Amino acid sequence: MELLATIAAPVETELVIKRSQFIGRAAPVTSNDDADAVLAAIRKEHWNANHNCSARVLGITGDSARSSDDGEPSGTAGVPILEVIRRRDLTDVIVIVTRYFGGIMLGAGGLIRAYSSAASAVLDSAQLVQRRRLVSAAIVVPVAEAGRIEYWLRDWVASNDGSLGPTQWGVEAQLEAFLDPALKARFAADLAAISGGTMTAQFGAEQIVDLVN
Repeated sequence: MELLATIAAPVETELVIKRSQFIGRAAPVTSNDDADAVLAAIRKEHWNANHNCSARVLGITGDSARSSDDGEPSGTAGVPILEVIRRRDLTDVIVIVTRYFGGIMLGAGGLIRAYSSAASAVLDSAQLVQRRRLVSAAIVVPVAEAGRIEYWLRDWVASNDGSLGPTQWGVEAQLEAFLDPALKARFAADLAAISGGTMTAQFGAEQIVDLVN
């Protein structure tokens, strides 16, 4: 099963629709407490706004979701924001759209379009983080060889949709990569080839790894 993505960092955009100002905010969160804190901060910042409507999706499979119209007619704000998040296959994110009323009534359809547009705009500006199930591969390397092997490792994971872990330095260097479990045999063979058969990888358990686009 392909995992849902999230966003890398908080973002903000602004739209003006028929004189109403719609400020979109999106932030990565890992729990309802995190999401509540983001929402509380925005409500404090925009205490004089007419509405701070929101939606959130949480969990690896996106199984937890919540939305709020915050005083707008039922179903015209929170649900449209939530649908934008769902259509983009995102999770662990909260989107808040703050509205300052401009004096022109938008009607139910107009509100749905406005909140959907504001949510889409702010998520368009976000950097995505893809999540994949990968295994770790640890390699112990003589310090004198660390630079050469690290260069090869960086190129290998970039070419195979993997990720490079941190290097630990000691008497020897320990390099770490994260890769598709189906590629373990190829990785081991390539490592043996680049090292003349002197190095092997210790594979760890499968885990979920965030990969920034």
